Amino acid sequence: MSAPPPAAIDLLIEAAWVVPVEPHGAVLERHAVAVDAGVIVAVQPVEPARRSFAPRERVTLAHHVLLPGLVNAHVHNPMTLMRGLADDLPLKEWLESHIWPAEARAIGPEFVRDGVELAVAEMLRGGTTACSENYFFPDVCASTYRRLGFRALVGLPVIEFPSAWARSRDEYFDKATAVHDDYRRDPLVRTCFAPHAPYTVSDASFERIRMLSDQLDVPVHLHLHETAGECDDGRREHGVRPLQRIQGLGLLNDRLIAVHMTQLGDAEIKNCARAGASIVHCPESNLKLASGFCPVAKLVAAGITVGLGTDGCASNNDLDMFGEMRTAALLAKGVAGDPRALDAPSALRMATLGSARAMGIGDRVGSIEPGKQADLAALRLDAVDSMPFYHLASQIVYAGNRRDVSDVWIGGRRRLRDGALVDLDPDALRAKAARWQCFLAGNA
Repeated sequence: MSAPPPAAIDLLIEAAWVVPVEPHGAVLERHAVAVDAGVIVAVQPVEPARRSFAPRERVTLAHHVLLPGLVNAHVHNPMTLMRGLADDLPLKEWLESHIWPAEARAIGPEFVRDGVELAVAEMLRGGTTACSENYFFPDVCASTYRRLGFRALVGLPVIEFPSAWARSRDEYFDKATAVHDDYRRDPLVRTCFAPHAPYTVSDASFERIRMLSDQLDVPVHLHLHETAGECDDGRREHGVRPLQRIQGLGLLNDRLIAVHMTQLGDAEIKNCARAGASIVHCPESNLKLASGFCPVAKLVAAGITVGLGTDGCASNNDLDMFGEMRTAALLAKGVAGDPRALDAPSALRMATLGSARAMGIGDRVGSIEPGKQADLAALRLDAVDSMPFYHLASQIVYAGNRRDVSDVWIGGRRRLRDGALVDLDPDALRAKAARWQCFLAGNA
C-alpha cells in the first residue's frame, strides 16, 4: 500500500532546535513546525515532516532555536515616545510631577498611534508577538495593533480624573463598552478593563467594573500593591490594604490580572491562589523605581499563574523581554535566597505561556503545540558571543540577546525576516520619534 501524498500547507519551518515550552523543559532537536492558515498543524522531526507535508514556503533555520513568540503581559506602549524622559525618581514624584504633565501636553490619537507603531517595531525585533496594553485612547491602540498584525489585549481605561480620552466616569464606561463591542470578534485584538490603580479609582467604579467584567467575560488589568506607600495610604484611607479592599469589592477572582504585587504577605498570596488571580511581574521597572520585590518563588510555589511584563518605556526603558527574563530569574534567586528559584525553563515559561495564560489567551498562544496560533520567534545561536552553550534554556535566559532574533511570525504571517521588519518603515518610525522628542523636550 503506497504512502498518502504529502499534505499541502502554507509553511514548514525547520530548525536546529525547537523549544515548545509545553511540555515544560522540553527541547526538540532538528524538528519542524508545520503551519497552515495561521495555525500549527504538527511538530515533527525534520525528515518525517518533509515526507508528510508539501509547503508553499519552507524556511530552514540551521543555527537557530525556534520559540513561541514572547508575550509581554504589561505595557504602556504609547509611552515609548517618553523613553528616558524623567529617570531616577521615585514613583509618586515621577508620575505626578513629570509623566502626567507630559501626557497632558502630548496625549491624543496621533501620539498614541505613533507610540504604538514604534513599540511594535521594537517588540518584533525582540521576538515579542503579543502584549497587554494599558493606556488612554484604546480605540487608537486597538486599531493600530490590528493594522500592524500584532496580537494584543487592549485595556479599557478607568480613572477618576478627566483626561483627553474621557471627561467623566460615565464617559469612560460608555467609551469602554463601545471599544469592546468593536473588537469582540477580532482574531488579534481583545479587550479588558484597565482601572489604573486603587488610589485613582473609586469603589463605585470598581463595582461597575466588576459587574461589566462578569457580564462581558473580560479580564481586569490593575496596578496593585506596587509600593509600600500605596499599601500604607490605602490602609489610612479605607482601613484595609488595597488587596483586601479589592477582594471586598468582588474583584479578586480568576479574571484579575494584578500587576507588580511587590508588597505581599503569605496570607495575601494564599488568597490570590484560592481566587485564581494571575500576577504580572515587572522586575526591571520595579527595580528602577525602587518599588520593591515581587515574591515570585512563593507565588509559583502557591500555584499562581505568573506572567512577565516590561512595563512602559518611561519606567524601564525598553521592551526587551530577554533582558526581563534574565532579571526576573536573577532577582527571584536573590529574594528567595535560593539559586534554584525560578530556573531557566521556568523563566522562559513565564515570558511565554505564563503571560499568555495571565492574559486569558493561553489556549491560543504561548507554546508550540498543534492547534495553537503560529506565533513564533527564531533566535540565532551561532554568534561568537553566543558560543559555546550546553543547556538551551539556560542559554536563552542567561545569555540570550534580542538582537539575535532573526525571524518572527504572528498567526503564521512573517513580521520579521532575517532581522528586517516586514511592512514597517524604520525611517518613517525614526522621523516620528524625532518629532515627538523635539516636542516633549521643548515643553519639558
